[in-house]
Amino acid sequence: MTKFLTPAGVTVERRVSELDDPDLTPIVAQVETRRGGVLSSGMEYPGRYSRYHLAYVDPSLEVVARGRTVTVRQLNARGFLLVDVLADALTASGVGEVTRCDREVHVVVPTPTERVPEELRSKLPTAFSALRVVLDALKCDDPYLGLWGAFGYDLAYQFEPIPFAKERPADARDLVLHLADEIYVVDRKRETAQVRRYDFSFGGRSTKGLSRETESLDYVPAESVPDGPVPGVYADTVRRARQEFKAGNLFEVVPGHEMYAACDSPTAFYERLRTANPAPYEFLFNLGDREYLVGASPEMFVRVTGDRVETCPISGTIARGDDPMHDATQIAALIGSAKEESELTMCTDVDRNDKARVCVPGSVKVLGRRQIEMYSRLIHTVDHIEGRLREGMDALDAFLTHMWAVTVTGAPKTWAMRFIEEQETTPRRWYGGAVGFVGFDGTMNTGLTLRTAQIRDGVACVRAGATLLYDSDPDAEEAETHLKARALLETAAGGIGAAAVVPEPIEVAGGPAGDGRKVLLVDHEDSFVNTLGDYFRQHGCEVTTLRFGFDAAKVLAEEAPDLVVLSPGPGRPQDFDTAGLLDEIERQGLPAFGVCLGLQAMIEHAGGTLSLLDEPSHGKPGNVKVLGSPNQSGCLFDGLPDEVVAARYHSLYATPDEVKGGFAPTAAIDEVVMAIEAPAKRWFAVQFHPESILTAAGAHGHRIIGNVLRLTA
Repeated sequence: MTKFLTPAGVTVERRVSELDDPDLTPIVAQVETRRGGVLSSGMEYPGRYSRYHLAYVDPSLEVVARGRTVTVRQLNARGFLLVDVLADALTASGVGEVTRCDREVHVVVPTPTERVPEELRSKLPTAFSALRVVLDALKCDDPYLGLWGAFGYDLAYQFEPIPFAKERPADARDLVLHLADEIYVVDRKRETAQVRRYDFSFGGRSTKGLSRETESLDYVPAESVPDGPVPGVYADTVRRARQEFKAGNLFEVVPGHEMYAACDSPTAFYERLRTANPAPYEFLFNLGDREYLVGASPEMFVRVTGDRVETCPISGTIARGDDPMHDATQIAALIGSAKEESELTMCTDVDRNDKARVCVPGSVKVLGRRQIEMYSRLIHTVDHIEGRLREGMDALDAFLTHMWAVTVTGAPKTWAMRFIEEQETTPRRWYGGAVGFVGFDGTMNTGLTLRTAQIRDGVACVRAGATLLYDSDPDAEEAETHLKARALLETAAGGIGAAAVVPEPIEVAGGPAGDGRKVLLVDHEDSFVNTLGDYFRQHGCEVTTLRFGFDAAKVLAEEAPDLVVLSPGPGRPQDFDTAGLLDEIERQGLPAFGVCLGLQAMIEHAGGTLSLLDEPSHGKPGNVKVLGSPNQSGCLFDGLPDEVVAARYHSLYATPDEVKGGFAPTAAIDEVVMAIEAPAKRWFAVQFHPESILTAAGAHGHRIIGNVLRLTA
């Protein structure tokens, strides 16, 4: 047991027990019907995120803010002692007018009238003034004891006065935080688990032996779901934003809109979501009053450890590819986009400005620039920024000065927030705020409330936005918001949601094109021949690979292959006596397919000559343009686009004029022949490598091999 004494005179006793089973499912299940929270991280990123799982249920008290009225209320018998202590602390602090009741205490924080330097704005009276009193009264050196929950978007209007343009619902709460005194913690990296239990004593009274049970309410799924947004409305908002950009009123802005789905079970939704869409900030909160938050947020909001404050603004987004190769193409497009770079640059410049208000001069630094983070459906670019809080500033000052992240508002921030308030059709409530932990030890760890569903009366409301610049395309930005929301909407409704991207299966007419076919693969001392053979095997072929130099007449007669494949290789065709092999293949009337050196061999065998590129093209992608089919029955590129990205590994090449002897060029890069076909004798060849990862997008390499097998059957 460990003891702490808080400034308010409360003695805290902590008992830690190791758990044999790290499975928190039974605890998580209870959050469906009783107040509580579940937080986890599904990502490991050195210096930024670690993998953990944490849950609590039946907190002893809650702190709720509605505008400038802050209520501290006991939730079970154990909370009575703490409410009494905090009532005294709030009264003594003078932060506002205090009213006591049996189970709760209310404080109304006045609206400030004085002007202060911007460096001190975070010290003006807000709901956070009352929250600071609570934290100070219970201050102790424990890493998990503190307040867990959610911070709503409207809290920012207490820090940055902006008039409401729309009415707020009567049931809206701006802040709900729980004091959890039984916390289950799993270190998923070390595979250890423990439960941490706390008791409090003050003035001769103690929570020891008192029940932890709180109010329980069954979850009731929705019978109907509201209609979603009307198509084109968000695009119109983008057009209005572009007018503001042109006028110089905004640099960027991030408006959003709401979409809806039925939710069968908040806890099941949470488990499906974190399985399908791992994120640094995964969470489930039962906030009471039949309201839940379920989310998988990719973005850190504010994290404070000691005097160090960190943020990780995310901006720059592109859809995941169909497979890792397509992912790489998408990443290259994202990194190469000047628009996406501008988005993140503005976000980081505003973020650095937020820190400069409360940090030691010169301490604000960019730790990582345009780093790639990959999620189930999206790829983002992320910056990592830190600063050191100056003397007299704490975690709440850091939190206030960053409200809200430019990635959910825009720049200049005040004008962007005003535009959002005027243009969005409904209040944001929790969206764009934060979830997480404020510790009694002065630490803070919060994530932005993105990729989040607010669930009330069985309906999951998901708000999504896009970062707009002057060059934003209205329809594309609207489509991006639907892409962002889709994973949550599907998962809330009980679908698989954003399950791992499954590459498109190989599609060839009638299934695998080589069932029962015998392929003789000639190896020209190449480093890719085995992968090439594997591609043929995937199509059902029986492949025998022989190193060049064998007795062609004898081997071809004995093996009786249905197809001979000439592999790539270094050097020139004459280094491997390919002419003699092709003579025998032609004499026996066998079909043939050549890759790279194999194409060069066929060009020379048919009477053409080869030239040398000015610069070799090794391991580089090329945009192969399909020239057309030499016959009516199809060609090597059937079922493929007119332009295919493919891998090049060659120095030798032929021009279209050098394609002779019954061959026709069917693909090229400028004047470099990339494919030749002689359908009459069933000989085909490509200069690029269909087996390379650079030809993998859309399974193009597999499809070409399938076409070879069909054309040579």
